[in-house]
Amino acid sequence: MSPRNQKRAFGVAAGLPAEVCGPLAETCEEAGYDAIFSNDHPGAKGLETLAEFAKVTDSIDLGVGVIALDRQTPEVIAADIDRLGLDPARLWIGVGAGFSKKPLTFMREILPELREHLDGVRVVMAAMGPKMCALAGSSYDGAFFNWMTADFAAGAREQVEAGAAEARHSAPPVFGYVRVAIGEDATARLAKEESFYRDLHKGYRSHFDRLGEPEGTVGVAAADAEAAQEGLAAYSALDVVVVRGLTSAKVEPMTELARAAAPS
Repeated sequence: MSPRNQKRAFGVAAGLPAEVCGPLAETCEEAGYDAIFSNDHPGAKGLETLAEFAKVTDSIDLGVGVIALDRQTPEVIAADIDRLGLDPARLWIGVGAGFSKKPLTFMREILPELREHLDGVRVVMAAMGPKMCALAGSSYDGAFFNWMTADFAAGAREQVEAGAAEARHSAPPVFGYVRVAIGEDATARLAKEESFYRDLHKGYRSHFDRLGEPEGTVGVAAADAEAAQEGLAAYSALDVVVVRGLTSAKVEPMTELARAAAPS
């Protein structure tokens, strides 16, 4: 993939205060981001955060990465979209297996239900291992990577493309969270965020074992904006780099990081 065709999005944690959501979304739209994403977790719904972004923007896409389908059914997701008045055409809904015992089977079997309830919504699948990447490429509207180095993402992209080729269609877009911290304590912030995920569940443990990278090195920890942009440029295998900003959930630090990591 040519880097000049690459898009950039900005990502936050669900439950970001409403007084931060508005200025941040406006900043991202003005700075040229293609989309703004929220994750989803038991304490807050990503779609609720997207509703705050939607109040002040009209040109950028809105995405959730990702909703665990062992916690929220496709029917519940569809009901939330309708309740919040979100435009399906603007949405990228990332979905994952969560703590399902057989994630590959689960994600294959739930796809018809997703299509039934999320008609008109682009549905992307969280994928890390080779088989999940192939399934995302063959059957979903995109693949969503998480906690990958640039080199690992390039290899995972090949699996997405292989799945698409086997299904005899072009490969869907590949998204990926890239954690970004800027400043004197950037390395410590990245390491703290990463340590939580390394032992979250079996899927993440296996993934980090495959990566084989030292703790606190997966992502971009930079002294300044120029170094951050250099780090992000390495992720040329992604169609959409989703900058996951590691900073305090306040207007000034969030908007500053968004501007520093914005597409050029």
